[in-house]
Amino acid sequence: MTPTEVLRLALIILAWLMALSWLYRSVMALRGMASVLDLNLIEKDSLPALPEIDGPNVTVVVPARDEQDSIEATLLSLLRSESVSAQIVAIDDRSRDLTGELMDAVASNSHDGAITLEVIHNLELPEGWLGKPHALALGVARARAPWLLFTDADAVFAPNALELALRAAAKTGADHFVVVPTLTAEGVLAAGVQGSIQVLAQWAARMWKVEDPDAKDFFGVGGFNLLRADAVKAFGGIERLRMEIVEDVSLGWLVKKELRRKSMMVLGPGLVKIAWMEGPFGIVRLLEKNAFAGQRYSIGITIIASVLLGLQAVVPLLALAVGPWGVGACVTLYCSVAISFHANRKLNNISPLLAILYAPSVMILAWAFLRSMILTIQRGGVVWRGTLYPLAELKRAMIPWRIR
Repeated sequence: MTPTEVLRLALIILAWLMALSWLYRSVMALRGMASVLDLNLIEKDSLPALPEIDGPNVTVVVPARDEQDSIEATLLSLLRSESVSAQIVAIDDRSRDLTGELMDAVASNSHDGAITLEVIHNLELPEGWLGKPHALALGVARARAPWLLFTDADAVFAPNALELALRAAAKTGADHFVVVPTLTAEGVLAAGVQGSIQVLAQWAARMWKVEDPDAKDFFGVGGFNLLRADAVKAFGGIERLRMEIVEDVSLGWLVKKELRRKSMMVLGPGLVKIAWMEGPFGIVRLLEKNAFAGQRYSIGITIIASVLLGLQAVVPLLALAVGPWGVGACVTLYCSVAISFHANRKLNNISPLLAILYAPSVMILAWAFLRSMILTIQRGGVVWRGTLYPLAELKRAMIPWRIR
């Protein structure tokens, strides 16, 4: 065989390996996602009633720094929660805009005895802490409920979201209960990127396997991490997360892998909404602080992940030029990605037709990974909301995510 023929054969084999891997994964996703609990489809009569206790059923901790555009909507939606007793603790974490004033204004107009809102104005960040974990710790210190909900300052809740989640968590016996937020993106290109990212995520953590104690999969979502308060105490409190950039995912690891307690992810389209990404390149900004941290600050892993993503984009398209076998591999891969898009429709209602944008989407994601690593190394750490956190300290205090 000539060198050209060898390269042609290698390209076809590689393209088919990718295509068949995606076909297998997409079929598993189609089956697995269909088995994930959907809170909107539960008969409420089948759920246990919330216990009558002396105090709130749940403490909702809402950390916020410079979130004046969204914090009011978040707090008002929580205050409109129905059929639940809740203690809301909102932390204004050194904001330089109107976040604190808006929090106070909402609190001054909230008078429902079943749902209370307390505002904490934090002016200092202790050494050895990141801003968000420290704000979460301040909220936990005020908590009076058996359940803790950690959420973000840009999440908007349906009136029945808290009640459904608490009752379903009690029924399933979960110690960590994640309701996956409904994410929105602006424009077709952004939707294609978002859909591609969410189907790629199933290679790292299969949502339907999170509750399986024998599976390696674990996860957490900043918009809705519901935990039993005694579980947080059992793994050592928020202090364990004091230098964690991706504290939401690490919470999932601590509960499932360290405590060996039940963690699960569920669907609930519309129950929690977050405006996630502005434009197709919004993911680059979103991952600036998270991507390298999510790879546990490993240069090797980050480079390998970026290269593999690049190959996912380039190889199938190159295979189109090598004849029917290459075309078949490319079509198989893209059809498989479309199946995965369909399996994830409840997450985002993104059309499977947008799988056609898979190649440019993964190239953008590959660049986001590399950019996050490069900026972190150049700066000597992660810049988050105007504060530089040294890389050496982040590495020293990170949760290692060892698979057990």
